[in-house]
Amino acid sequence: MLNRLKHLLRAPEAKASRTAQLIALQCEGRARWTPRDYAGLSREGYLGNAIVHRCVRLIAENAASCSYLIFEGAQEKDGHPLAQLLARPNPRQDGAALLETLVAHLLLSGNGYLEAVALDDSVRELYALRPDRMKVVPGPDGWAEAYEYAVGGRSLRFDQLASPVPPILHLTLFHPLDDHYGLAPIEAAAIAVDTHNAAARWNKALLDNAARPSGALVYAAAEGAVLSDAQFDRLKRELEGTYQGAVNAGRPLLLEGGLDWKAMSLSPKDMDFLEAKHAAAREIALAFGVPPMLLGIPGDNTFANYQEANRNFWRQTVLPLAARIGNSLAQWLAPQFGDQLRVVIDTDRIEALASDRAALWERVSAAEFLTLNEKREAVGYAPVAGGDRLG
Repeated sequence: MLNRLKHLLRAPEAKASRTAQLIALQCEGRARWTPRDYAGLSREGYLGNAIVHRCVRLIAENAASCSYLIFEGAQEKDGHPLAQLLARPNPRQDGAALLETLVAHLLLSGNGYLEAVALDDSVRELYALRPDRMKVVPGPDGWAEAYEYAVGGRSLRFDQLASPVPPILHLTLFHPLDDHYGLAPIEAAAIAVDTHNAAARWNKALLDNAARPSGALVYAAAEGAVLSDAQFDRLKRELEGTYQGAVNAGRPLLLEGGLDWKAMSLSPKDMDFLEAKHAAAREIALAFGVPPMLLGIPGDNTFANYQEANRNFWRQTVLPLAARIGNSLAQWLAPQFGDQLRVVIDTDRIEALASDRAALWERVSAAEFLTLNEKREAVGYAPVAGGDRLG
């Protein structure tokens, strides 16, 4: 009887991973800041590197241009409230601007955060929050029980148990060594970014020195004679002030007192920096999933033409990322809009996939063994009445 009473007083069981408690013990319930320098990566990458900047813009703008359709089961829902929310997420941004910001955050930090603003138990607005200001607060089960957003010494806590939906949607790119934060493509390409930036600075310095390598001033005076400290400092000031820089390119050098100028030429090894720069650019593009042909990077191109490269870019980079965002939005907002809702990309509006779409329609139309509804399902359309006949 006593054992039965203890069993009844025991807390109710809930489904949970047995390993989650280990993760929670490791974090000890403390808030964890993003362990990378988001500002540094953004400055050296997006703000200071043309390849990174173009990769991020190319992916973010194309992903944001995707149109989302709302389905309940196999039926498309025109004018659904969720579609209206995604089209006008807040008074300052339209849907494309919000998604562009979210995707850029994912590419630069590996993390993206959306805030849901609710009124009268209904989500009315969505906002993208900067990832470097957000930290995760793990709960007893190892998952995030709250998020803290800090700006200017002040912080705001978002409790994930709030209703009608959790206030924060945290999107991450897979990180093999972190339980809470994602890995950004720019981190995987950090060495290539540094190499590309160093090569650009080297080239800039070469241009500042009349676009040629430096030479040597040889003092050929009497044997054993050397320049005094005053003469050396004066000569150095004259060279830096009178002959250095692009403005002074080509200015003749006036020498006196046994001085002789010996120009140095670039060796083939010194010229390798050009190929190293292009190789670094290709490595950056590889990390982001952008074909080098779309970025104008010289070198071996895998694709036969620009159209094929662009189609591959959409298929392997843009669509998977945009589809994942749509699925995450549907799952996040399911408590309000319904568990059966799906957020699906309208691929019919993507011009880059027009040839693939035409080929699919041609194959499906020629399949005489399929019913009308089966053909409609194969190309992404809902069934119609009387469509269960061959034709």
